[in-house]
Amino acid sequence: MSVPHGGVLQDLIERDQPKKQALLQEYNGAEASKVWNLTERQLCDIELILNGGFSPLTGFLNETDYKSVVVKSRLANGLLWTIPITLDVRPAFAEGLANGDRIFLVQDNVFLIAVLTVESIYRPDKKLEADKVFRGDPEHPAVVYLNNIAGDYYIGGSLEAVSLPVHYDYLELRKTPRQLRSEFNSCSWDRVVAFQTRNPMHRAHRELTVRAARSVNAKILIHPVVGLTKPGDIDHHTRVRVYKEIIKKYPSGVATLSLLPLAMRMGGDREAVWHAIIRKNYGATHFIVGRDHAGPGSNSKGKDFYGPYDAQELVESYKNELDIEVVPFRMVTYLPDENRYAPIDEIDTTTTRTLNISGTELRKRLKNGDAIPEWFSYPEVVKILRESNPPRPKQGFAIVLAKNLNVDREQLAIALLSTFLQFSGGRFYKIISHENKAELLDLIGSFVQSGSGLIIPDEWSKENSKYVKPMNLFRVGPNSIQDSVLVNNDTDKLHHVVQKIVLFLEDNGFILF
Repeated sequence: MSVPHGGVLQDLIERDQPKKQALLQEYNGAEASKVWNLTERQLCDIELILNGGFSPLTGFLNETDYKSVVVKSRLANGLLWTIPITLDVRPAFAEGLANGDRIFLVQDNVFLIAVLTVESIYRPDKKLEADKVFRGDPEHPAVVYLNNIAGDYYIGGSLEAVSLPVHYDYLELRKTPRQLRSEFNSCSWDRVVAFQTRNPMHRAHRELTVRAARSVNAKILIHPVVGLTKPGDIDHHTRVRVYKEIIKKYPSGVATLSLLPLAMRMGGDREAVWHAIIRKNYGATHFIVGRDHAGPGSNSKGKDFYGPYDAQELVESYKNELDIEVVPFRMVTYLPDENRYAPIDEIDTTTTRTLNISGTELRKRLKNGDAIPEWFSYPEVVKILRESNPPRPKQGFAIVLAKNLNVDREQLAIALLSTFLQFSGGRFYKIISHENKAELLDLIGSFVQSGSGLIIPDEWSKENSKYVKPMNLFRVGPNSIQDSVLVNNDTDKLHHVVQKIVLFLEDNGFILF
């Protein structure tokens, strides 16, 4: 089994168990100005610091370590580390602190997770971080996060652990590095190849992991990310249901499943090195590095953020320091005449017939309700995906009536509701008046996700648009650039507008006649 990065598994939960009650008592007397409610990303990071997944880290990076990681991909002591792990805070919070202060880090303003002793309070050079760590493209998800979400100050310091973040789902699958290492030891799994994924798995993934394990005579750790991933990714509940089905398709005693509470940065090659370090800490001896590993694709101009093999090349360049063997991802394809999968680089595609379904094609088939063949995915997996990705006639939608419509919007809403209620399909329809309140706007996405058809007679303010998810959201108005359903204010009467909306929904598959 591999040695943890830096030589020691930094299990802060076990280390600090004797002082837990004292830390809780200290928190009970804490000033409100010294309490920080952790963000979703910070919760992921602190869990992996506390459980040892981020060994050798024992806290959030101080300024010296941060600068070294950004510029050199190393901690100040020279140890390889490629992604900055930082506690970003608002200026108002940072300005009230000094080195040596004790900060109480909490989850949901309820649970004390850890206590941080401040070593440095610093304003990072976000442009340098964006350029060095993520190559600087302003459209990169991590750069967008840096510029638009992350706090302006970072606080570095060591942590004393009270508790891992609280979870309510899949507790039996949320294994810590210490737990996984113990399982591997008890089963005599001395060679383990880890597979990173943030997507559902299909037959090809099962095949490539088996081939990877066979090539190095190892067992398989399916280790999917269930923290923050790329915006637009399939939710982790759907994916975990898929993984639980996929794991049944491996021979008994060959593979195991464990969930990783990681907040991905989609940092391509530097993130791939980081992933390898994390898997080494979890006990893996081998790690599958895929094509465009941890890459977010391309920007709005079609330019890829990373090259297809950048990740494999960077991880390979550090192989002597990582002490975990890289297994390159080999793309497999289906051979229908032989009813088997094979690596595409071993096939002469000019003489051998192959089949494949791209991610885009899969999403299209799910949206349209088209068949997904068993050679591509298991029926149990397809069933789960269809439950979470129903075809268009079963999907929800929201029709938003623009303020500059000449017809009476309240009457148009009533007319649309009466019209929609005539149609079959089992969809729930509702007029929703939000009064520009955040708590009501936040419900729109939930209604649409559940399959409802919403009619919204009033728009919301620009600053409140953040509360509304854009999925299947269609605006009705006279602006040809902004509106999905175009209305002529000079000639279209109310019944014309109703017909245009109905035909638009039919054209886009939401209503079938």
